[in-house]
Amino acid sequence: MTPDNTPHHTGFDARLADIILPRLAAMGFELVRVRMLGRERPTVQIMADRADGALITVEDCETISHQIGAVLDVEDIVPGAWTLEVSSAGIDRPLTRARDWNRFSGHAAKVEMSVPTLDGRRRFSGVVLGATEGQARLRLEDGSEVIFPLIDIKTARLVLTDALIEATAKSAAPDLH
Repeated sequence: MTPDNTPHHTGFDARLADIILPRLAAMGFELVRVRMLGRERPTVQIMADRADGALITVEDCETISHQIGAVLDVEDIVPGAWTLEVSSAGIDRPLTRARDWNRFSGHAAKVEMSVPTLDGRRRFSGVVLGATEGQARLRLEDGSEVIFPLIDIKTARLVLTDALIEATAKSAAPDLH
């Protein structure tokens, strides 16, 4: 698995990702994001993509849920009772990997940093310009460009626009040639 395909996780989410990533890859899927939410009865949320680029189906999510649920039970990494949610990343997906930043170059996104930038800002909106060598680029509304270390991004998410819907519909359409 190349760094381009690997989302950055920290803390407990990183431990979950270490367990989940190789198993998803063996099943033909890629991890977009994993999170554990809640304390009393925590929920493990997994967002995945198909490695072949096709749209993920409900059946794919069921397969992932059964396989990864069994692995998490055996590993016993989540204490007590817990719930597993598996989903596709959706149209207004999070940008967690350099690959996502490159795939959705030209589309609008919102970014929140885990640490403030040099000018003290944490939140940015603009157009995705891609990513290289662990750094993502965004063109802001004023035309300036900002570069973020991928590991310092708390959240980055595509903004639902007509252009994004159109691009997603084109990529989902079957090839008739």
